[in-house]
Amino acid sequence: MKKSLQIICCAVVFVLGTLSLVHAHCEIPCGIYDDPARIELMREHITTIERSMDQIHVLSKDMKNGDVAHHNQMVRWVTNKEDHAGKLQHIVSQYFMTQRISADDAKYAEKIAVLHQILVEAMKCKQTVDTGHVEKLRDLVDWFETLYLK
Repeated sequence: MKKSLQIICCAVVFVLGTLSLVHAHCEIPCGIYDDPARIELMREHITTIERSMDQIHVLSKDMKNGDVAHHNQMVRWVTNKEDHAGKLQHIVSQYFMTQRISADDAKYAEKIAVLHQILVEAMKCKQTVDTGHVEKLRDLVDWFETLYLK
């Protein structure tokens, strides 16, 4: 019994230790990059943030009318919105800013400035349900795509 518990504990530690290696992309020079796919993923996160905000607005109206039955669903939409904003920030900071943009890149300062603005707008999406920030994010991603890929 004691030996099998040790084996299970070792297996759990091994699995948990390797999960971070699987999740990250990738901070080692693997050479496998799909920049257009990352930009499309950013757009998907923005759309998910927008849909979450829309649902929060709908549920907020119900709750203002005294219907608290949707409280748990409201919490889920807020969590979803913040999670996808965080994933967007992760792509910007961990993929583009640390791995793909270097100081000797053409238009380095402009690329970094746009990426920083994306980070700030994603933060504002976490803080509010103002869909104006979603539109700014879309414009910024379009601008970054033009700077970076074209």
